[in-house]
Amino acid sequence: MPESGPVQSLASTLQQHLADALTAALPDAGTADPLLRRSDRADFQANGILALAKKVKGNPRELADRVTAALPANDLIQDIEVSGPGFLNVTLTDRAITETLAARSANGDRLGIPYQAVSGTTVIDYAQPNVAKEMHVGHLRSAVIGDAMVQILEFTGEDVVRRHHIGDWGTQYGMLIQYLIEHPTALGHEGEGAEAGEAAMSSLDRLYKASRALFDSDEEFKARSRDRVVALQAGDPETLAFWQRFVDESKVYFYSVFEKLDMRIDDPDIVGESAYNDMLEETCRILEETGVAVRSEGALCVFFDDVKGPDGNKVPLIVKKTNGGYGYAATDLSAIRDRVQHLKADTLLYVVDARQSLHFKMVFETARRAGWLSEDVKAVQLAFGTVLGKDGKPFKTRAGETVRLVDLLDEAIERATAVVREKAEKVGLSEQEIVENGRYVGVGAVKYADLSTSAVRDYKFDLDQMVSLHGDTSVYLQYAYARIRSILRKAGDAKPVAHPELGLAPAERALGLHLDQFGETIAEVARTYEPHKLAAYVYQLASHFTTFYDQCHVLSEDNSPEVVENRLFLCDLTARTLHRGMRLLGIRTPDRL
Repeated sequence: MPESGPVQSLASTLQQHLADALTAALPDAGTADPLLRRSDRADFQANGILALAKKVKGNPRELADRVTAALPANDLIQDIEVSGPGFLNVTLTDRAITETLAARSANGDRLGIPYQAVSGTTVIDYAQPNVAKEMHVGHLRSAVIGDAMVQILEFTGEDVVRRHHIGDWGTQYGMLIQYLIEHPTALGHEGEGAEAGEAAMSSLDRLYKASRALFDSDEEFKARSRDRVVALQAGDPETLAFWQRFVDESKVYFYSVFEKLDMRIDDPDIVGESAYNDMLEETCRILEETGVAVRSEGALCVFFDDVKGPDGNKVPLIVKKTNGGYGYAATDLSAIRDRVQHLKADTLLYVVDARQSLHFKMVFETARRAGWLSEDVKAVQLAFGTVLGKDGKPFKTRAGETVRLVDLLDEAIERATAVVREKAEKVGLSEQEIVENGRYVGVGAVKYADLSTSAVRDYKFDLDQMVSLHGDTSVYLQYAYARIRSILRKAGDAKPVAHPELGLAPAERALGLHLDQFGETIAEVARTYEPHKLAAYVYQLASHFTTFYDQCHVLSEDNSPEVVENRLFLCDLTARTLHRGMRLLGIRTPDRL
């Protein structure tokens, strides 16, 4: 069967019918919005007549009656009633629901979801670790949220450019490079994959501690290190070659961590602070020549009327320091110039900690004043909160140290594997499947806990809750998916086939209507940068399926062949929608659990 094209949702079709009826009832009122929403009194409720009646100084109930009379006969609406002061409660036909879902099913992996009408280019700045430093729990949210937004925006048809703005420049490299020059074997290690990543980080950590100890105790080494910073900033070839070794070694480690997170990171997308070094002076010159930045006590600064310190004085964004060094702002502003002028971005999305909100507010405003951002080019901070421990305080080890991201993921995988192993014998999983699924469930648990919380809020990292089979967890969703796949396998010769001629039970209707909302949910998430709304959608989908499965026996011998096929069809479309939604969140759904 050939794939069908994009499918208009039931809500949008009904919206159009009601808007046309409003125009027919009140041709002089202009375009009117029915203000349609889902309702527990019917399938949908339209509230727009109240505002329209007020506008034309009419009786809302009388206007509602005129609108219902103006609706042409159609196969969509089963029943429409006027309630309260002038609400319209609308119930759709079972046939319309099933036919719409059948069209979605016939559209392959896209499930009838159209690409956005107008696509652009979005640069997403996320997952920004630092060279020669271990990734910790604080790096988790930027990586997970950013990766989900990449998947979601690409699915809508947006051209997405990934950027990992790693910290790869600074005065500390003088110390590290000088030590490596004097101890050339300090970065040696063996191994591949995760082992190589751990070994790379171990040798980097060892080298950092040794160089720091020497720097603090040996004045001659300290002087040589400072000379090395000058050589690095001057572009000395030997010094740059040693610096590149640190970057390359750190990338080996980064890749091992991101691989464990089940995230794709490509080398061309890693564009660190150093990439903008050649632009810094020009950025400062442009800002000063245009009057956007001014000299203040020897530093090049940008001031804002609404940014003041405790003393009431304006707090500036320092672009160039008094000593001639460049601040983070110079690098961030140069990155904006590059992304707008060379990458031709329409949108810059920064997935960074909420604690940096003031900095980015000032940077974005500076870029607007300079003309690099405009009505056609916007910059948005997708701010995220802090990961907390069970005690509600920032997540630390018992020794009070920052939690290593690798340790956190390893423990999640270990816990999840134990959960999978408990049920493995019942479904006949091999040891290889237990290990593989344990990884998918563990990493999925960590990602979902993050993504199911509104990004700007803090959330508590509680592994016991994360790997629970009950409640709003990815494990619950993964097991729901595996259960559906099991039902489809047990169906034997019976196939998923839509039967629009059949009536639907209440649980079937509720499931069907929710399935139809998938595309609208994705469109909203892509527009508002709120992936937690997609997480809420897939959880509600699994909950609707659980109710359907409890109330509507799928493979019962009491069912007619048509009922069995139609319910298998609902199972199949639910599984495919759940799989797609979870994948957009960066979470895998094993077929058997």
